[in-house]
Amino acid sequence: MAGTLIETRYGKLQGGKSGDVYYWKGVPYAKAPVGELRFQPPQPPEPWTGVRDATKFAAVAMQPDDFLFGGVLGRIKEPRSEDCLFLNIWSPGADGKKRPVMVWIHGGAFLFGSGSSPWYDGTAFAANGDVVVVTINYRMNVFGFFHLADLFGEDYAVSGNCGLLDQIAALRWVQENIEAFGGDPKQVTIFGESAGAASVGALLAMPEAKGLFQRAILQSGSGALLLNSAARASEIAEKILHQAGIRPGDRDQLLAISGEQLLQAALSLGPQVSYGPVIDGKALPNHPIEALKEGTARDIPIIIGVTKDEYNLFTMTDPSWTALGEQELLKRIHKEVGPVPQQAIDYYLHMGDESEPTWQKLIRIMTYRLFTQGMLRTADYQTKHGANVWMYRFDYETPVLGGKLKACHALEIPFVFANLHQPGVANLIGDGRNLQQISEPMHNAWISFARNGNPNCDQLSEEWPVYDFHQRAAIIFNMSSRVEIDPFRKEREIWKKER
Repeated sequence: MAGTLIETRYGKLQGGKSGDVYYWKGVPYAKAPVGELRFQPPQPPEPWTGVRDATKFAAVAMQPDDFLFGGVLGRIKEPRSEDCLFLNIWSPGADGKKRPVMVWIHGGAFLFGSGSSPWYDGTAFAANGDVVVVTINYRMNVFGFFHLADLFGEDYAVSGNCGLLDQIAALRWVQENIEAFGGDPKQVTIFGESAGAASVGALLAMPEAKGLFQRAILQSGSGALLLNSAARASEIAEKILHQAGIRPGDRDQLLAISGEQLLQAALSLGPQVSYGPVIDGKALPNHPIEALKEGTARDIPIIIGVTKDEYNLFTMTDPSWTALGEQELLKRIHKEVGPVPQQAIDYYLHMGDESEPTWQKLIRIMTYRLFTQGMLRTADYQTKHGANVWMYRFDYETPVLGGKLKACHALEIPFVFANLHQPGVANLIGDGRNLQQISEPMHNAWISFARNGNPNCDQLSEEWPVYDFHQRAAIIFNMSSRVEIDPFRKEREIWKKER
């Protein structure tokens, strides 16, 4: 098919075409991280001879079954393997034009997910925005964030951040090859949601990522999300090794155990373990938010935002949140996010609709501590150092499940991608006929930001102002969007002592 055969630095790829958009799927951006390369930084891919088929997605990272996206929201079953370092590309044409490039980093708590989910299909972005879209897989859970430095020595100094190093390797591949697909390596925007946004927050702080992207979008996450100290990550690694029957320092055992066995050993520990970037002093020298505070990303404009009711999504995966009484709920919140000042408890109990159940009121503490607070700190530090910041909040409340999810975590993704039609999406967002009026402004604002470094576009009903310390303005996305001055003021002031 004309225009689908591409020569990269590593070999030829045969892609496909859907409508006016070309695609290449399952493209290797690094060697398979298996054998001696397990828990090691990614290495450049092996060149190949002949033409490689790039019309189908490749295997995704090793991961558990995901109740939410694998069941309720209808994710397609995908083969899983440690050999998972692949990316996917959508482009209006491999024609020598230098288009802006948007690189999507998927979420999933660093536990599950992939770049090949239908929710992240890049067709609409490519068709509507004349941009090139790249989605990536990266190592997750025990394969991507297994901090072995203290237990296996210097050879494993950065094993706790292999997942982030994979993302950097994908961005390097983009620098080397994207021109062949009609993209401009000097106009790269990274964007992600949840763990993907936490990844973006970490990449903003990582020396190795410097110069690999020029703009960033953080959806429902920041460099403060899902982060582990080196000490905590070593404790987790020790527990997993014990569960797997691997002695610290026994490299032969570490490499011999099957991927399935290792994953199951880790999963059997349940909430005792958590995965995410590790402040290891090497790949990630210090806390990403602290790095922003020092101005490490002063030259990177960002969009950053949250959904209004982030944590409500997790009541779908763990309904016990909705069954607890006030005191039990507060105990659980304290255990999850630390002490909550009494003035904050009083504020949440008395805000909003009086008829709301107590769990709905108090779970807003989780939304603030895990998502909103990191967003505000990121915005403040970037603004302090002169970077342009645009803030948003997504307020559309889904009618599914009797409306209890409200404007929950991940709800904005299909709106941003203009993928309202994809499998399983209606199970989360509902099937209202007017939802395009939310999607079109967001979708086009993201395109405008990737093209111009500014999200303002004709589809927005009013100008989206740059965030500053005077107004702290944010755009509120809903059926009719509006700009609001300092929408997080009350919460920010209540929590100020905790910051």
